[in-house]
Amino acid sequence: MSSAPDASPPTETPTKESSFEDLPLHQKLQRGVREIGYTIPTPIQKGTIPSAVLGRDIVGTAQTGTGKTAAFLLPVLERLLEAPKGRTLALILTPTRELALQADGFLRKLAGHTHLRGAPVYGGVGMGDQERALRGGAEIIIATPGRLLDHMRRGYVDFRSLRILVLDEADRMLDMGFLPDVRRILEKLPRDRQTMLFSATMPPEVVSLSRQFLRDPKLVQVEERTVAAVGVSHLALPVPQNLKTDLLLNLLEDQTMTSILVFARTKHRADRVAEQLSRAGVSAGVIHGNRSQSQRVRALESFRSGRVRVLVATDIAARGVDVKDVSHVVNYDVPHEPESYVHRVGRTARAQQRGDAYTLVSPEEESDLARIERLIGMEIPRARVPGFTQDAPAARRGPVAPPRRSSQQNRGRRPYSPNRRPGQRQQRY
Repeated sequence: MSSAPDASPPTETPTKESSFEDLPLHQKLQRGVREIGYTIPTPIQKGTIPSAVLGRDIVGTAQTGTGKTAAFLLPVLERLLEAPKGRTLALILTPTRELALQADGFLRKLAGHTHLRGAPVYGGVGMGDQERALRGGAEIIIATPGRLLDHMRRGYVDFRSLRILVLDEADRMLDMGFLPDVRRILEKLPRDRQTMLFSATMPPEVVSLSRQFLRDPKLVQVEERTVAAVGVSHLALPVPQNLKTDLLLNLLEDQTMTSILVFARTKHRADRVAEQLSRAGVSAGVIHGNRSQSQRVRALESFRSGRVRVLVATDIAARGVDVKDVSHVVNYDVPHEPESYVHRVGRTARAQQRGDAYTLVSPEEESDLARIERLIGMEIPRARVPGFTQDAPAARRGPVAPPRRSSQQNRGRRPYSPNRRPGQRQQRY
C-alpha cells in the first residue's frame, strides 16, 4: 500500500449548509436517513460522503458527537449496494464493544431497505453466535481488534473479497494499545481496497498510520485544532482529594442535573464512586472493562431510559456511550491525557445541544488541568464552593450549589496564556 505523498494533504473544511438529498446516496439509503430523522448533514458528513462514495481514501477528523459514524457508514452502504451477497466486503474496526454495538445498531437502521447485513464482533460474550454470523457471509463486519483476531486464528473470517476498511476512533485505539493488533489484521487484508480513517484528534501516531496504510487520502478536517465540543459550558471546581465525593453529592442536589456522566480514572475508583453514590440514595450505575457485557448493557440502558440518574465510567468503557440527553459531565478525576478531556466533555452537548462540564480539581491535579487548557486553547473558569476548601472538615456543610455558567458566558472566556503558571491563575468566585 503506497503512502500518502506528503504530511499535509489538501484539507477541506465544509461550511455551506445543504440537505441530505443533495448527497450522492441511493434512494434506499435516503429513505433510511429520513426515518432516522436526519435532514441536514453535519460538516464531517458533507465533506466525506461525496468523495468516499467514489472510492477515495479518507482521513476524517472532527470532535466527538459530530456524526462521524454516519459519515463512514453511508458511503460503505452506497458502494456495496450492487455487490454480491454472502461475502465479507467491508470491515469496520473500533476500539470498544459499546462502539461496535452502537455502529451495528445504526447500520441496521440505515440499511433497513437494502439486502446488506452487518455482524458485530466483540469480546466479553461467547463466540458461537459471532462465528455463525461470520460463516453466514455478513457483508459488513464491525469488530474490536482483539476478538476479530480470535476469529481469524480459527479461520472463521474470509477477507478475500474485502473492498473497504474503516478505522474508527483511531486516536483512542492507539491510546488503548491496539496498534499491534491492527497491524496484524491489516497484513491479512487485500491491498487493493478503500481505507477510511476517522478520529476526533490527530496525534502524530495517527498521522503516521495514515501515511502507512492510505493512498493519497482526502483530509476532511472540521476543526483546525482540538477544541472541546461546541455548546459545552466548562467549570473547574478546586477541591481536596478527600472531599471529592462530598462535593459531587452536593452538586447532585441540583435537580436540573438530570442525566450525569461521571468519569473516574480507574475501574476501582469508578466502583467506589458508584457505591458511595448509591449509599447516599443517588441512583447510579457503573461501566468499565471488568464488567461483563450484560452488566454494561444493563447499566447503559438504565441510564438511557432515566431509571439511573448517574453513570460512572472509565475513559475506555465510555467510548460508545451515545446518549442524546446527557445534561452534565463531571470529571471526578482530571484525566492525565488532555485529549481525554475533549472526548469526555463531548458526551454532553451532542447534536448541537447544550451541556455542562464540571471538573473536580485537587491540588495535585493542577498540572493536568493546565495541559488541558493548553490543548483546548482557553482558560477554564474556576469557582470555589464554600465548605469544600483545603481546611474544610470531611463532612458536607449542607447544599451549596456552584455558580452556573451558561455557554454564552463561556464564549467570553479569557484565552489561555502559556506564560501563566497554574498557581497564578485568576480566581473566580
